Amino acid sequence: MKKILLPVTILLLFVLLMLVWQAPTLLAMVPSRYVAAYAPEAVQRLAAGEQAPLLPTAAVVADISALLPTPTLIPTQPLPATLTPIPTTSAAGMPSLTPPPTATPPPTVTPSPTPLPYPPSARLRGITHHFQEWNNCGPATLSMSLSYFGVYHNQATTSAVLKPNPEDRNVSPHEMAAYVNNETDLAALFRANGDLDILRGLLSNGVPVIIETGIDPPGTFSWMEWYGHYLLVVAYDDESETIWVFDSWLGTTNELPEATTTEDGGQYIEFGVQDGDGRTMDYATFDQYWRQFNRNYVALFNPAEQAEIVTQIVGAQVDDETMWAQAFERTAVELEQEPDNAFLWFNLGTIYTAQEEYALAAVAFDQARAVGLPWRMLWYQFGPYEAYYQVGRYQDVLDLTNLTLDRRPYFEESFYYRGLAHQALGDGRAAEADFARAVNFNPNFAPAVDALAKIRG
Repeated sequence: MKKILLPVTILLLFVLLMLVWQAPTLLAMVPSRYVAAYAPEAVQRLAAGEQAPLLPTAAVVADISALLPTPTLIPTQPLPATLTPIPTTSAAGMPSLTPPPTATPPPTVTPSPTPLPYPPSARLRGITHHFQEWNNCGPATLSMSLSYFGVYHNQATTSAVLKPNPEDRNVSPHEMAAYVNNETDLAALFRANGDLDILRGLLSNGVPVIIETGIDPPGTFSWMEWYGHYLLVVAYDDESETIWVFDSWLGTTNELPEATTTEDGGQYIEFGVQDGDGRTMDYATFDQYWRQFNRNYVALFNPAEQAEIVTQIVGAQVDDETMWAQAFERTAVELEQEPDNAFLWFNLGTIYTAQEEYALAAVAFDQARAVGLPWRMLWYQFGPYEAYYQVGRYQDVLDLTNLTLDRRPYFEESFYYRGLAHQALGDGRAAEADFARAVNFNPNFAPAVDALAKIRG
C-alpha cells in the first residue's frame, strides 16, 4: 500500500505545483467579469498577470523641436451656420473609425457672435442614476443621460448596440453620440477641447454632458491602477469651484462602496440605490483628469428646442478644423508649462492625427511613450495605431496591438489595426483572421466589416 501511496502523493504534488505555476494562464482563460465578480482581490491580481506599469517606448524618438510651431496647417475658420450632431472626425483622430451620421440633423441656426452670460451655479435634476454592470460605464452613463429627457433605455439596451460582447473594454464617445442620433429622437454632439465655460453654458441651459476622463481608482480599488472612465456632469458652483458628477461605478456620493466578503472568501460590491447630489471634485482636479482624454465630451439635447443654444455655447468649435486648431494652441501652451506630461504629448499626437499630419503625430506619440504612459492607454484611444500605420511603421502597430491584446483579446479596434498592419506587410491570411476577429467581437464595427468584405472579395 505504501508503495502505491508514495508515487500517487508525488503525482498529486506535481499536479498541484503545475496548477499554481500555470494559474495566471488558466485564469486568463476565464472571462474577466466572472473573476471580478466572484474572486477575492488576490485572485483578481493573479488573473491580471505581471503587467508593465507603462507602455514600452519607441526604439528611437525623433527630434521633437518641430512639433510646437505656430500652427499653419489649419487657418481660423468663420463660425459655421449649422450644427453637425456628429463630427466628421473622432477625437481619437481617426476618420475611418467614425460612423457616418444617419440621423436627421437639427435645424439650421446662426450662432451668436457674442459670449453668453452663465450663472455662477447650475444643476440638472430628474436624472436616474445607474450603477454599471461589469465593465459597462459607457452604456450605463449614456442611460443616465437619456433619463434626463424621459428616455429610459437601460444599460442592457444601450450596450446591445454599443458593445454586443460584454467583454468589450471600450466604447468610444463618437459611438455614444451615434447611438443617440440613430436610436432616439434626441441629438448628440461629440467634441474635444472642452472647457469649464462650455460646461457652464450647457448645464445652465438644461443640456447633460458626458465627459471622458482618466481615473486613479480610490480606496480599496487603488490596486487596479489607472483606467479610462465616463462621468455625467450634473452641477457646478463657481464660488466653491466644485463640479458634481454621477458616477456609474462609484455612485452619487463621496462615500465609497465597500466590498463584501462572502463565506467562501469571494468579494462583491453590494450597490444599492443612491440618491446623493453627486460625487464632487474641485475644478483643478476635474480638469487634470479630463485633459487626459483631450477634454472629450458628448452633449445631449432636444434638436427642436436646444440646437440653437448648443451651437451658440460651443461656438466656433462646432467646426472640426477650428476645434483642432484651438486644441493645438492650448496644448502647446500647456506643454511649455509641463514638458514632462505624457498625456499632453499624447493629446498633441491626437491633434496632429486629426489634422492628417501623421509624421508629426508619430513623433508626438513617441515622445508620450518616452515620458511614460499608463499601460491601459491604448484601450481607449487609438491615434498611435493610425499615425504609425500611415507613416509605414507597421511593426510598431503590431507590437502595440499585440501588447494590448495579450491576455485581453477584448478590443475590436486593436484587431482591426493589427489586420491592417499584417495586410500592409503582405500577410493576407493573418489580416483576414484579425478582421474576422474584430467583426465576431463587435459586428457593429463598420471599419472591420468593410475591411473583411474587401479582403474576401
